Amino acid sequence: MRLAFLTASYPKVSHTFIRREIQGLESLGHSVLRLSVHATPRADLAEPADVAEAADTCAFFAASTADWIRAAARGLARRPAGVLGELLRACAPPRRSGPSLARRLAYLLQALYFLDLLGRESIEHVHVHFGRNAACVARILHRLGGPGYSLAIHGPDEFDDPIGHELGAKVADSRFTAVVSDYTGAQLRRFTDPRHWSRIERVGCAVGDAFLDAARPIDPRSRTLVCVGRLYPQKGQLLLLEAFARVRRAGAPAQLVLAGDGELRPEIEARVRALGLEADVAITGWLSEAEVRSHLLAARALVLPSFAEGLPVVIMEALALGRPVLSTFIAGIPELVRPGENGWLVPAGNLEALAAAMTELLERPAHELDALGRAGAERVRARHGQAGQARHLEALLARHVGSPGAETG
Repeated sequence: MRLAFLTASYPKVSHTFIRREIQGLESLGHSVLRLSVHATPRADLAEPADVAEAADTCAFFAASTADWIRAAARGLARRPAGVLGELLRACAPPRRSGPSLARRLAYLLQALYFLDLLGRESIEHVHVHFGRNAACVARILHRLGGPGYSLAIHGPDEFDDPIGHELGAKVADSRFTAVVSDYTGAQLRRFTDPRHWSRIERVGCAVGDAFLDAARPIDPRSRTLVCVGRLYPQKGQLLLLEAFARVRRAGAPAQLVLAGDGELRPEIEARVRALGLEADVAITGWLSEAEVRSHLLAARALVLPSFAEGLPVVIMEALALGRPVLSTFIAGIPELVRPGENGWLVPAGNLEALAAAMTELLERPAHELDALGRAGAERVRARHGQAGQARHLEALLARHVGSPGAETG
C-alpha cells in the first residue's frame, strides 16, 4: 500500500513514536511518504535517526513560493468548483474559537500543495497524527478529491478546544480514527456523534526493540531519579523540584536528572538555585534515544508528575528497560502504570503525595524495584511492542482503505 503520513512538524524530538510507526509499516512492505507542514531545523534534532528522517520528509515550508503557486494553479485548473467551494468555506465566519481566516486560507494552500504531490506519488491513503492543523489540511485534501485519511488522536491538546478543532467532524470524515488509550477514546466520543463511534480504534504508540532488549537490573547504589520530557508547565517539573527539595531536606540522599529542554528552562533553573539544589539536579537538554536509555538505565526510576498527558511514550520506554515509574492519576497513564505492580501513581498537583512516593521509592530495596520493572516490561511488550502495533495498524488500513469515506458537507 502506498501511504502518506502527514504531521504539522516532523521529525521532532518528542515524536519518536511516529518514526517507529512508519518504520513498522515499512518493515511490512508498505511505502510511506513523509509529509510535514513545518520543516524541523537540523539544530533541533538530537537523534541521528531523526536527522535521516528529515532528509526524507517533504515539508510545505521548505518549498518555495513558486512551488506553492504552481501547485495551487494546477489544483484550480483541475478542480475549479472544488477550490472555489473551499475558498467560500474558508471565508465563512469561524465557529467559536476556530481558526482565523488567514489560517484557513493557509490550510487550503497547504492542501493544494500536498494534493499535487500525492497525485504524482499515487498515494492511496493519508494518516495524520494529531487532530489539529494537519488534520484540517487532510480534510480539505479529501474534499478536493484526494485520498481518504485516518487520524491518530493523542491528547491532551486536542481536547483543550474540541469544538474549535471540529474533532467530531474530523472523525466523521475519516476512514478511521486511532486513539492512543482507552481514555483518549472516551474523551473523543464526548465530541463525536454516536453514529461514528465505530470509526474509533485503539492503536498504542510503539516502543522499539532497542529499549526492550536493553533492560538490566537496577544498580543498588543508584540514588538517581530521572524525569524525561519537554520543560513545559503541564509536565509538572516545577512541582517536582519542590517535592524533591522536601525529600532532600528530610535527609534522603538522591539526585534528580531533568532530561529534556523547553521554554520553561529559565524558570526551572531559577527554582533549582532558589531551593539550593544545584549539586543535586542536572538538566541535560535534548538527548538522543541512546542517551535517554543511558540515563534511564542509570536510574532507580522514572518520575513524571504531569498535569495533562495523552499516554507518554517515555513511560513505555522506562518500563521496557525494567525501571518502575512514578507518575500521576491522569489520562491514559493508569492503563499502563499499575500501583504496586510496576510503579506508583499520585494525584496530579499533590506535593505531599509526590514527595512521599519519591521517599518510598528511594527506600525500596533494588530487588523489589527490579520486580516492579520486570512486570512493567512485560506489560509494555504485550501492549506496545513495535511489531505488534504495526500489524494492528496494517489490519485497520486493510479494512478501511478502499472503502468510501464519509460524506462531507
